Amino acid sequence: MALQSRWVRSSGARSRLNTLPHAVQRVGSVVRVTNAAPPTGFQVALSAGSDEAVITEVGATLRQFSVGGRDVIVSFPEDELPPASNGAVLVPWPNRIRDGQYTFDGEDRQLPITEPQRGTALHGLVVWQRWTLEEHDDTSATLSLDTVPIPGYPHPLRVVITYALDGAGGLAITLTTTNLGSTAAPYGVGFHPWLSPGPGSLDDAVLQLDAESWIPTDDRLLPTGVEPLPERFDFREPRRLGTTELDDAFVDATREADGLSWLRLRGSDGRTAAVWMDDSMDCWQMCSGDQVAAVDARRTGLAAEPMTCVADAFRTGDHLITLQPGESHTVRWGMQLS
Repeated sequence: MALQSRWVRSSGARSRLNTLPHAVQRVGSVVRVTNAAPPTGFQVALSAGSDEAVITEVGATLRQFSVGGRDVIVSFPEDELPPASNGAVLVPWPNRIRDGQYTFDGEDRQLPITEPQRGTALHGLVVWQRWTLEEHDDTSATLSLDTVPIPGYPHPLRVVITYALDGAGGLAITLTTTNLGSTAAPYGVGFHPWLSPGPGSLDDAVLQLDAESWIPTDDRLLPTGVEPLPERFDFREPRRLGTTELDDAFVDATREADGLSWLRLRGSDGRTAAVWMDDSMDCWQMCSGDQVAAVDARRTGLAAEPMTCVADAFRTGDHLITLQPGESHTVRWGMQLS
């Protein structure tokens, strides 16, 4: 039986989907049930005018976003896994935790090591989980996930995310996390879109970032302090990226009159793909992809990651949020092409 992908498209009214198609094969006395969806589960397609986006069931990942046929982010095929955390939602921590170890409320904890080459716990717990599609229409979709407590993070969380196209080249994302447990929980959140330089190369793109300080790191990409921007990473004024290699965090975000902080990447076609965040987040991570495992993903785009905290916040406490029982925390950010 050929496996068929499942796309979720709106008929104009809100709808709900809680089941997946399956292919059933019988071989002798053995019955095999195969998920007929792509590796990232069902695909939620949104459109508004010439704006199009696709969100996946697994990870509530933003797989594709384009405006008038021009990619805003580096997408990946429906039948493949994201090559470098493309479009990932990073809860309850972004980036890395050293050795997966931290202490909270006097208790030493050990998280699974998910980045073996650096010995770290990377990008939280929800990236590979199946989310529930709560509702959607032509232009927006809301997905939710109730996390399962694990020994290294014994806190049940409810995470709800909404993606909404505005029909004018913009996509807004709102995420709210609620602590469903009876004890306080350490918490951080981030997102992992890769901005597309368009038809030209990343080297020829012009970068601009609203941030005043840089986080230097050790050989495991874990922070060693906070410093003023070195010249090579100072993109407060727009300039060509060239061969600059980035896998760095930046803090002390600056904001425009509307309170938003921006990261902008202007391609050689003159179009600018940009990420903004409101004051619910204060940290940026940029990565040019020079060292990512997937060779064909290197320098194809620029990871432009809004975050509430940088790497190792569970250990350092820097920008760490503590969610009390029943408490919720909301962040808002978005992208646009101009």
